[in-house]
Amino acid sequence: MQKRGMRKPGEPIYLRRHVIALALAVGLPIIALQMYKIYVGPIHFVVQIGLAIFASTVAGLWLYLIYRSSAQNEP
Repeated sequence: MQKRGMRKPGEPIYLRRHVIALALAVGLPIIALQMYKIYVGPIHFVVQIGLAIFASTVAGLWLYLIYRSSAQNEP
């Protein structure tokens, strides 16, 4: 019988920093583009797509680095 709070083998780790990083990775490109359009002005669609791809790539790398360090500490 497993102790309370123990994870099953293969169960993913969801730390608070992982959830925050995932929310930022998803929401930041959307919020940043909307704020730009509100305060600066219209932006061309191709530029929006380029910025969203860039921000998502950076956020994805950031998530990878965060999850990798946690996974290395797993038995």
